[in-house]
Amino acid sequence: MQSFRRLALYWRSSCRFRASYCFLVLLLFGSALLLAENPSRPKMSPKTRQEILHAFNAELVYIRTNFPMGKTGLKLRNGTITPNGDDLKALMAMWGPACKPGDRAEITNVFIKGDYIRFDINGGPGGKKWYQHIQIEGSASTTVTPGSNSNVNARGSFVDLYFDKYVPELTGPELKKLLLPVFDFDSKSGLEAYLLTVPPKVKDAITHHQVLVGMNQEMVIYAKGRPPRRVREKDGETDYEEWVYGAPPQDVDFVRFVGDEVVRVETMSVDGKKVVRVEKEVDLGEPTVAKKQEGRPANAPTLRRPGEAIEVDHSDTPRAPVYLPPPNAPPGSDPGPNYAR
Repeated sequence: MQSFRRLALYWRSSCRFRASYCFLVLLLFGSALLLAENPSRPKMSPKTRQEILHAFNAELVYIRTNFPMGKTGLKLRNGTITPNGDDLKALMAMWGPACKPGDRAEITNVFIKGDYIRFDINGGPGGKKWYQHIQIEGSASTTVTPGSNSNVNARGSFVDLYFDKYVPELTGPELKKLLLPVFDFDSKSGLEAYLLTVPPKVKDAITHHQVLVGMNQEMVIYAKGRPPRRVREKDGETDYEEWVYGAPPQDVDFVRFVGDEVVRVETMSVDGKKVVRVEKEVDLGEPTVAKKQEGRPANAPTLRRPGEAIEVDHSDTPRAPVYLPPPNAPPGSDPGPNYAR
């Protein structure tokens, strides 16, 4: 009986050892496969750095996302763009757009720093460089501005492409693939680049030159072109703008906008048939209809200097009447508190 117990204990310990050994082998094998699939890349060499700077500087691209104008550009990390959503809309509303999806832009400068690469577009956020403001006057009353280029738009923006710890070795095609969320290097036209940024239903409608209720003005322009006629009217308390496409004896389309959103499409065919669509046919996932602002935002732009006191307008406050002093008043007499002095 005792020998049987010893045999059972030996068998149990042997099974545990074999299980631990198999687990260790599987762990080492999985780690080797992971390292083989994702080898750590070295830092970018000086030769590759020069090749990247030479290949991407002055490259023409099509834009795939909104770029705000000014010193706040975009950040791209692991395919995710920041700022986005409401934060990006606020920057676009405050500073204006430098580029929108479908626009053609030029990469005007490339900077490779510690863990990111910066791509300036259309002159970048700072406009001209310091040396472009230098003027040299010659003896013949001529003025030379070094490095000036009137074709470069100084109201540009930028995007920072971030990596982990440092910028690794990259080829040109790999870098273009990483920049795909913001730049399109392969499209042949602005329309082709823009269609890649919209939902499939909108893409199909634009391709067939159709307007859907729920589209924005940019989509309608890509679908139908700029309207030959615009009419602004008011329906009760709602202001709207109607774009008119076509003229008899052809079909006529009346596209009504409230804010930036299509709310009504009316089509008058040649045979006199009228078709009206008001139900939303495409949802862009954001409220685009203009709404009245309730109150003044706390961080609204102002022309007041920091620390300058607020001047209170007392124009609505009733005041006592002010009269001119009576003529030929004797010197030293007091005409009263309401006389102007």
